[in-house]
Amino acid sequence: MSPIGNDNGMTGRAYWRSLDQLADTPEFKEFLHREFPQGASELTDPLTRRNFLTLMGASLALAGLAGCRRPVEKILPYVIPPEDLVPGIPQYYATTMSVGTHAYGLLVESHEGRPTKIEGNKLHPSTLGKTNALLQASILNLYDPDRSASLLNDGGERTWDEFVVHWQEKLAHFKETQGAGLAILSEAFASPTLAALKTEFERTFPQARWVAYEPISEENIDEGIRITTGQSLRPLPHYELAKTILALDSDFLLTESEDISATRGYAAGRRMDAATDEMNRLYVAEGGFSLTGSLADHRLRVKNSAIGAFAAALAQKLSARGVSLPIENFAAAGGQSFDEKWLNAVADDLVEHRGECLVVTGQHQPAVVHALVFAINSALGNVGKTIEYCELTDVAQSRRAELKTLIDDMRAGSVETLFVLGGNPLYDTPGDSRFAAAFAKVPETIHLSSHIDETSRKSKWHLPRAHSLESWGDARAADGTLSIVQPLISPLFDGHSDIEVANLLVSGRDRRGYELVRETWKKFLPTLDYEKKWDRVLHDGLLAESALPKVQPKTDASAIGKALAAASLNASSGNGLEVRFMASPKVHDGRFANNGWLQELPETVTKICWDNAAIISTGTAEKLGLKSQDVVRLSSGERSIEIPAWVQPGHADDAVTIWLGHGRTSAGRVGNNVGVNAFELVSLMTPDILLGATMTPTLRTHVLANTQDHGSMEGRPIVREATIDEFRKEPNFAEEMVEHPPLKSLWQEHDYSEGYQWGMSIDLNSCTGCNACTIACQSENNIPIVGAEQVHNGREMHWIRIDRYYTGDMENPEVVHQPVACQHCENAPCEQVCPVAATMHSEEGLNTMVYNRCIGTRYCSNNCPYKVRRFNFFNYTKDTPELVKMAMNPNVTMRFRGVMEKCTYCVQRISRARIGAKDDNREIKDGEVVAACQQACPADAIVFGNINDPDSKVSQMKKRDRRYELLAELNVKPRTSFRAKLRNPNPKLV
Repeated sequence: MSPIGNDNGMTGRAYWRSLDQLADTPEFKEFLHREFPQGASELTDPLTRRNFLTLMGASLALAGLAGCRRPVEKILPYVIPPEDLVPGIPQYYATTMSVGTHAYGLLVESHEGRPTKIEGNKLHPSTLGKTNALLQASILNLYDPDRSASLLNDGGERTWDEFVVHWQEKLAHFKETQGAGLAILSEAFASPTLAALKTEFERTFPQARWVAYEPISEENIDEGIRITTGQSLRPLPHYELAKTILALDSDFLLTESEDISATRGYAAGRRMDAATDEMNRLYVAEGGFSLTGSLADHRLRVKNSAIGAFAAALAQKLSARGVSLPIENFAAAGGQSFDEKWLNAVADDLVEHRGECLVVTGQHQPAVVHALVFAINSALGNVGKTIEYCELTDVAQSRRAELKTLIDDMRAGSVETLFVLGGNPLYDTPGDSRFAAAFAKVPETIHLSSHIDETSRKSKWHLPRAHSLESWGDARAADGTLSIVQPLISPLFDGHSDIEVANLLVSGRDRRGYELVRETWKKFLPTLDYEKKWDRVLHDGLLAESALPKVQPKTDASAIGKALAAASLNASSGNGLEVRFMASPKVHDGRFANNGWLQELPETVTKICWDNAAIISTGTAEKLGLKSQDVVRLSSGERSIEIPAWVQPGHADDAVTIWLGHGRTSAGRVGNNVGVNAFELVSLMTPDILLGATMTPTLRTHVLANTQDHGSMEGRPIVREATIDEFRKEPNFAEEMVEHPPLKSLWQEHDYSEGYQWGMSIDLNSCTGCNACTIACQSENNIPIVGAEQVHNGREMHWIRIDRYYTGDMENPEVVHQPVACQHCENAPCEQVCPVAATMHSEEGLNTMVYNRCIGTRYCSNNCPYKVRRFNFFNYTKDTPELVKMAMNPNVTMRFRGVMEKCTYCVQRISRARIGAKDDNREIKDGEVVAACQQACPADAIVFGNINDPDSKVSQMKKRDRRYELLAELNVKPRTSFRAKLRNPNPKLV
């Protein structure tokens, strides 16, 4: 093994990126030394070129031919612009975007009526000014060229007015039958207006049926709390208050709901500004290797089906330590053997921090596990402290039993008309539900969707759906805060929102969403001051102080005991494999499948792009004779899929993890036929875990685009970490890791002691590796996608990469994440070798690129020790019409083939702040310039500012302990510094 780094003997860790590197395979060596991939010339084959341009369509080409339309009723050219609009000066509007029953407050940047960038709303409790990768990339969905542009009936184009007349005629019939034969299948939601329409629908049509379905839902959480308390409540964990956190198969930092606020709270508990500070401790028990698991201080491999038994075993340990758990049957519910040392250490830690600890479990775990976890938190005194609860109001939760009943009715022929409000049930309903066959038996099917997707293609009527940035609506945040959805642009394709279509369905009247929302909000705003309050809501994006009151639920020990007695916590896969289905960290349940930014984003742990895989352990791979990229047949009964395998260190043995949301056939030019549709193996009533599956090799391989070995540091120590105790003994450990002779330059260096001097500090102890910064940078700087083939060739264009390093053994390694971008070296080696001075330094310390000078020699990339410069191998913008380019950030240059590009420290934002300060005749204030990566980061791990200002936050960060620069021994003097990672291990487990 060739170690990547060593931490000065304190821990003796060696780091490795992949199993290929650990084995030092010929493939790894070939890629490592192939700095410049072959075939750099532009594609000339017409078919290949056409396919390539088609792929690029959803990235930066074909971004909506009506991209400059303003959100007004009539669009007319103006000679005198509106008073509030100054060309070149962006405006910002607060709105809300929902995923299932969760609402996220946004602040959206708009240029002349054209939304271009999404940020978090600082006033909204679910975002607090931050975002995640999905929210950042949602702007690309708005400009998706594959969105539906026509209302269809049996494949022929119709108008909205024609559909209104048709439905009004049908409505008269259903009023006579009181709705018999009418059914609505909607997505899950938390919207006061939509909830009011649902109530009106059920009152008007008592014989009809309204069912909510979400392929990735919180039904198990809701049912588990209902078992325990008899109430329908939503948990509100406060990770920032917890000193000890135990996550039982819960990826709360990435794929669970409310991951933004969870990341913010968790990172706050990891922040160590001084050696005397305290830091939380994270335990994770899981089968797959999640992002949350990669950050654990202690991680235990436990098969996902055994998490319930593990929770029961933990309850026994807590009870033996005097924690009052008056629950029958939990002792019998365990029965499996787990690492006793690990269990005892966790139990001791939880008991020691009663009222200051937190136990969470994943939304896919059975309801009885959630009930047991609630009881544990309650017994430990956490309820009301590290976790609170509020009622679920204005919510339609996904219910599998109701969907099953609806499918049975459809199959029996008792459904005459089915209205599908959003969603894509012909793709994402479980394979054993046979939804497609039942759907075909319904005489009239009507589907509201943004694309002509798998369901629309089989529907009698297809209605174009408006994007949330084109719609009026409302939502409730997790804590019940009332949030507003307002449009920033007129519907590009004449789409209609859910509430507009639902209102037509219920009343037969065609009304604007604005009117419907205003009508609903009359009960929330005072009548006498309605307009003033309404304007304030539009400005803030929410109604202040509208969160629902917290409740103090009590544990029903008897109910939990009965549930435990009825449950099978000792479920075993027998001789077969256990398959765990999880939401894709990138495309969720498939709704983001046509988003090129997300498809090309490397997954945080595996680093796979553009695909999903059957993820297995090294032990399982050895037993089955498999290696990564071998295609296998995964079977359960008569159902099977063929999917490439991926060998993942740290994965549980005899278990498989598969991401849902891939394998779409009608997603669009980017998402079609990318990956494998795993919904075909999912079961309706047990959708999260499949037991007893078999896996057999097909003797074929499938190349997976993967970036885990890209940008290798070739043994140089760039990751630095220590335990919290080591840090307290030696606060300056990070600076002293590398010995080097006195550093002297070969020439006189520029004096950067005056004026603005920009720099950055990144705290690796707060960073979770969530990729929000990567997508924020891509959106802000018009970075194109390149496709799976080019990623495989090492040509991805991301300006920020998140390196993932393993340390330890293959069975259960630890992980370190590190964001790496251009370091803006003061003594930059790239500048010394450029023959045309295309890369040069500004007086403010930025390493800049003059694209018109660059001739593509790539000497700068060869001389960059960080491998962060990206070369445009293809002309991504040559054939893009000027109008289409309006989907991009107008303040950033559109790059062309043959030039080098990289992080600019968001120089356009610096320029904007400089102009504003000059207009006000003042200096730029600290915090006035916020880089895109910094603004998005939910962990607040990135600080940017003027390092010449001794009072600036970035200057303060650079003075604190744990600070170091990457490869400082090369005398390149980078402007970006890092703060080393710390671990907080339990002494009993060291």
